[in-house]
Amino acid sequence: MSVKTNLNSLLKNLSPKLNEGEYVFVLVTGLEGINRDDIIAQIKEEEGTTLILNKEKANELGFSYEFVAAWITLTVHSSLEAVGLTAAFSTELAKHDISCNVVAGYYHDHLFVNTKDAQKAMDVLHSLTQQ
Repeated sequence: MSVKTNLNSLLKNLSPKLNEGEYVFVLVTGLEGINRDDIIAQIKEEEGTTLILNKEKANELGFSYEFVAAWITLTVHSSLEAVGLTAAFSTELAKHDISCNVVAGYYHDHLFVNTKDAQKAMDVLHSLTQQ
């Protein structure tokens, strides 16, 4: 599997995919009672551990949250060493007043945008492939 580092090639091949469902960020102090398979992503901070969960699962587990997001995956195989990709798409989304929370996976970037902005974000990302 070939990963890309060239910014122009990355932008041309973004291939954004809108994943089904709604997602939330929750803060926990431990992972007791949480099935690891239900965790989309996690990051440990001084204040606790942030989890990204499907909204339905978070509700089922009784978690509170403030932000409900749509999850967009950039299916282009981008290198973790690629320079400028996050800046390019986040700047373009910001120009359209779209907040974006980014999680980098080994091969793909995952964007969490407000559910009300999901289609608008997809349109903006598709437009980047045309530039």
